[in-house]
This record gives sequence, structure tokens and C-alpha cells, in this order.
Amino acid sequence: MSVYKRMNEDRGTSKFIEHDIYAKRMYEEYAYVLDYLPTGRDVHERYGHVVAPTVQTVGESHFTLLELELKPGTSVAMHERLYVGRDKRDKVARVLGRITYEELTATAKVELPVMLEELVKRHEGRFVEFFNRSQPITPRMHALELLPGIGKKSMWQIVEAREKKPFQSFSDIQARAGISDPVKTIAKRIIEELSGESKYRIFIRVA
Repeated sequence: MSVYKRMNEDRGTSKFIEHDIYAKRMYEEYAYVLDYLPTGRDVHERYGHVVAPTVQTVGESHFTLLELELKPGTSVAMHERLYVGRDKRDKVARVLGRITYEELTATAKVELPVMLEELVKRHEGRFVEFFNRSQPITPRMHALELLPGIGKKSMWQIVEAREKKPFQSFSDIQARAGISDPVKTIAKRIIEELSGESKYRIFIRVA
């Protein structure tokens, strides 16, 4: 039975989520450096100009874009993992707040896809699970179709392949579903969500 047929049979009890499909309201514990600003920058109006070393980062779990003020005398490296949780922080003085994709510096925008691809690789199991478990989000659209380059034909190829046997890895997806580079595909989707190009969010943190 097709996923659409099953879905239509259950329409009396099913609810289609229009915006935040799989994301949850959770906070980041760690974030990765995208750019280092030694003298800070003019941030949100509520903060004014922060004359202190700051960094722009992307969160490890929900890909939240954050701006952080560093402790005096602290040095960081590009792509360094920083603790931003609620316990004692080693290098971060305070989290200045969330920032939008448009507020990223030119350097941060260049580094973001590189860092995202690395994070997707590190959390391969999470994203392979998405290929295995994703479902339709409306009567006419499957969540898989939100991925760049995935149309109806590719979507059905993925669904039919996973029904025979769940995917085990990115290489398995490449071999059996015809997706040339799942890592880049997912990273591009995350950037689309961060930049506001899509009303649907499947990977980033709920606002």
C-alpha cells in the first residue's frame, strides 16, 4: 500500500503540520565557530555595540545561528566547538542571542555550508533515519520532496527502496536510491531553512 493511500485512509485522525515538521523547541549545548570578530559588531538594538571579542556560530543539534561574547583573553579557531549550555562555560562569557542568516558576516556565510556538511556526516544516523521514517506532510507533498533535487520520481524511488530494506548509511542511500550526495543535499536544505526560503522546517530549531 502506498504512503499516500495509507495517509488518505487515516485522514479522519491525521493532522498535517504546516511549518515545523520534525523540529522541537530545544536549546543548543554546543556551537561551532563560523567567524571571529575581535572588536565585536553592532548587534541587536537591545544590546547596542558590543566592544568585546564575539563569534558567530552554528549550533550542533538544531543548527541555531548564535552570536556569542567571548571571555577576555580567549582565543578560538575556525570551526572550534564551544560549550554554550547553561552550566559553567569555558570560553563563552554570554550568549548575545540568535541571529538570522542575513546577519551572518560574509565569512560566516562561506563557512556555514562547510560546517554543516561536517555536522551532517558526524550525525549520519539521524539523517539516515529521516530518509527511513519521513512521511507525507500534505495530501500532495512528501517530506522527502523538500530536499533539493528530490522530485516525485526520486521520492518514490526512495520510498520503495526503504520499504524493501531500511537504509543503513549515506552510501546505502546513494547506491539504492540514486541520490548522488546525501550530505550536500541535506546541508543545502538546512541553509534553505535558515535563510527563510521555505515555510517548512524539518531540521532546524523551532523559533
